[in-house]
Amino acid sequence: MLLVAASCAAPLSGVLSAAAQLSARNQALEEEEPVLGGRAADIPPTMLAAYKKASGQVRRHVPRCRGMSWPILAGIAKVESNHAAGRPIAANGDIHRPRILGVLLNGSGAGQNRTVFPDTDAGRWDGTAHGERAVGPFQFLPATWGSVGRDGNSDKTKDPHNAFDAALGAAVYLCGRGRDLNQRTQLHAAIYQYNRSQEYVNNVSSRIAQYRRAATSSTTVELATVSGKAKIVLRAALAQRGTPYAWGGGTAKGPSTGTCCSPSGKSGAGIRGFDCSGLTTYAYAQVGIALPRTAHAQAGMGRRIPASSGTRALRPGDLVFYADRGGAIFHVGLYAGKGQMVNAARPGTRVRLDRVDAMSSYAGGARLL
Repeated sequence: MLLVAASCAAPLSGVLSAAAQLSARNQALEEEEPVLGGRAADIPPTMLAAYKKASGQVRRHVPRCRGMSWPILAGIAKVESNHAAGRPIAANGDIHRPRILGVLLNGSGAGQNRTVFPDTDAGRWDGTAHGERAVGPFQFLPATWGSVGRDGNSDKTKDPHNAFDAALGAAVYLCGRGRDLNQRTQLHAAIYQYNRSQEYVNNVSSRIAQYRRAATSSTTVELATVSGKAKIVLRAALAQRGTPYAWGGGTAKGPSTGTCCSPSGKSGAGIRGFDCSGLTTYAYAQVGIALPRTAHAQAGMGRRIPASSGTRALRPGDLVFYADRGGAIFHVGLYAGKGQMVNAARPGTRVRLDRVDAMSSYAGGARLL
């Protein structure tokens, strides 16, 4: 039997992950604050910490491995589980409420799978002794986990439902017997081993490129070439860097106490700050422009810049939007130039600069100035 970590982005015959189930979920903003360097606006903090720790640990397990980095692991996990979206992630990395489980691989045809994968773990990891399911944020089959599983958080347990363990196991799996992942061909071979589909390789590779750009993004912005109202708007937004994210927070007058609750269940009550649309409302109020309160409503303002025009069509001061799979706008930022935006990303963060492509589902912009 071929031992692989399953994915549904581009299904390998006979293998399916939970990603298909997760992709249909509301892509709610989850709590996230990368604290170890490198900004990636859609990665929860514990997941990012797990990716970074695993990339530093892997050579203890595969000494000849070269080039492992957190963007590689983030690219895999983005496609496999959207970084465990919708799941509470404990500080130690445990993701158990509920577990991330793929469909039962019993040949039923669910998710295009028609190959029977006999049970190998007596249901320990996948909850059933009647076959196999892909498990955890990196979607390992239990049989695969039995060979590559590692204890990434030093709790003496190798658990594919733990972010630190799963990330280290994925790093070991991708490294093989000692790949040099700095080499494009070897990186692609590693991704192909994870799921034998060229479409999957292309999808993960694009995510890796996104996170590599995020990892090297600047934390400064140059306003010397910006003038007029756009400069006033941007200065107002940039002056709020470091202000806490508060769901429902922010008015035309500045930060305010938030409300309950975000789509991920995070309350802004007791937090004085901004959410994404509160920040843009405040910034534009400084030049006398009143914006509606929600990102969705703000998308109806000004002249729309279609996503098909690319981010190069944006100008400093433009609103930047993100949409769910159904096309509904759920997030807004303020374009600051050079591929960056002022962003109140999600609960647990503070207002900061992010790359526009640090968040997926870019849905174009709007020009009001």
